Amino acid sequence: MPKSKFEAIYRELKSDIESEKLPYQSLMPSENQLIVRFDCSRNTVRRAIGMLAEEGYVQPMHGRGVRVIYTKTQTPPFLLAGIESFRESARRNNLGESTTRVIRFTELTADERVSKHTGFPVGTELYYIQRVRSLDGDPCVFDTNLYDKKLVPGLTKEICVHSIYNYIEQELGMPIIMSKRTITVEKVTQMDEDSLDLKGYDTLAVVTGQTFNAEGVMFEYTQSRHRPDYFTFQTTALRNKKKANSDSLIDSDWDN
Repeated sequence: MPKSKFEAIYRELKSDIESEKLPYQSLMPSENQLIVRFDCSRNTVRRAIGMLAEEGYVQPMHGRGVRVIYTKTQTPPFLLAGIESFRESARRNNLGESTTRVIRFTELTADERVSKHTGFPVGTELYYIQRVRSLDGDPCVFDTNLYDKKLVPGLTKEICVHSIYNYIEQELGMPIIMSKRTITVEKVTQMDEDSLDLKGYDTLAVVTGQTFNAEGVMFEYTQSRHRPDYFTFQTTALRNKKKANSDSLIDSDWDN
């Protein structure tokens, strides 16, 4: 099945939801209706719906259809549950032209301090990159990235300006599987002041992550410092019923 088919359906349905043709809390058309509308297979429709569910646009209900749960936010959402590049996020949210300026590109070897801070083993040879991300010429994100040179060989400034993830997946053929992330709110630094148009903000939303390949090996450490007015951090969460029931039993036993 061509990848572009279910992605095209995803984009059209997403547009319908965002424009409120499919309003909040409404039910999506049935699978059979969507199959007829898009002249495609059931699996193609399900993959498109799955993408919408992953991004928090819809909630499938077993045997009862799919409900729209999307509501507009004041600022475009940066997905915490998905792995996407700055350019992909800007394109998905129709944020305008995204550009990247590399302000530092060098190499280093992880010592104990770097190892403790990033998780790379001592002695790992790394690329050390700092980039300023802009939307329509407005510098709003400051990124610091470290990449394992052995796993991500051949990085250049030109690649860093365009898309490192595209280079990793398309040129190196290495799958990007999982990222562990931490979000904090931090005071701006002198580097932030020098690199970003802070618009009077004195704090930034900071996302720190470790990214792993298909072998479970970390190849990237990153810290992205976001100006608050540009990004809302969004994820979807599921309640663990088994855990909740277990906790209820424990509480009941304790009360007795």
